Amino acid sequence: MNLAILQARMSSSRLPGKVMAPVLGEPMIGRQVERLRCSNRIDELMVATSTDPSDDPLAAYCGVLGVEVFRGPLDDVLERYRAALARRPQAATVVRLTADCPLTDPELIDQLIDHHRDVGADYTSNTLGTRTYPHGLDAEVIRAGALVDAAERADDPYEREHVTPYIYRRPDDFRLAGIQRHESLAQLRWTVDVPTDLVFVRDVYAKLYPLKPAFTTEDVARLSPNSAPAVT
Repeated sequence: MNLAILQARMSSSRLPGKVMAPVLGEPMIGRQVERLRCSNRIDELMVATSTDPSDDPLAAYCGVLGVEVFRGPLDDVLERYRAALARRPQAATVVRLTADCPLTDPELIDQLIDHHRDVGADYTSNTLGTRTYPHGLDAEVIRAGALVDAAERADDPYEREHVTPYIYRRPDDFRLAGIQRHESLAQLRWTVDVPTDLVFVRDVYAKLYPLKPAFTTEDVARLSPNSAPAVT
C-alpha cells in the first residue's frame, strides 16, 4: 500500500495561513488534494497537521474534503509522520508531500513510486543530487520501515523538523534513488512561500483550470517567467 502523507500547517512564518488561501474559489490545499487524487499509484491520502489550535480550521476543511487528518507535534514533524504511519500498518511505502505545492504533478509522483519499487530503494526523490524539476514539484518516496528507523534514531532538531534528512544523509545505511528530467526546469519556482508565489499560482489556475482542470507540468512551464528549459 502506498500511503501519501501531506504535511500542512497554518503557522507559516513567511505567509501565515497560506494553505487556506483561496485559489480560484477554493482553499489552496483543496486544489492540491484535487490534483493528488489524479494519481494512479497513491492508495490513500492523509493530511498530517499539528495539534496547535491554529490548525483547527485546516483540519475541519480537510474533513469536509473527505481526507483523513492526523494531528501531531507542531515542530517534530518526523514524529508526526511516524505516528500518522502507525495508523496504517499495512502501508509499505510513504509518499511525503508538503502543502505549499498546489501545482503538484500526479504523473511525476507515480513515476517516483514506480522507480522506487523497481530499484528496491529505501528513499527515492526528484531532488537528490542535481535538481532538474521546478521548486514546488518536490516529492519523496520512503520505505515505511526506513521512516520508522529514522523516527527512532534521529536526534538532530533539523532532522526531526524536516523528516527525511536522517535517511538521505546516510547513503551507507539506506539505499537512495532519484529521477531527473532530460531538460531541466530547475530555474522555475512554483512553491508558495511568499505573496508573489501565491499570485503566480492564482494566475496559473485562472488561465489553465477552466479549460483543462488536470493541466500538466508542461502547461504550467509555458506560463512561467524564464521558462525556456536548460538542457542538462
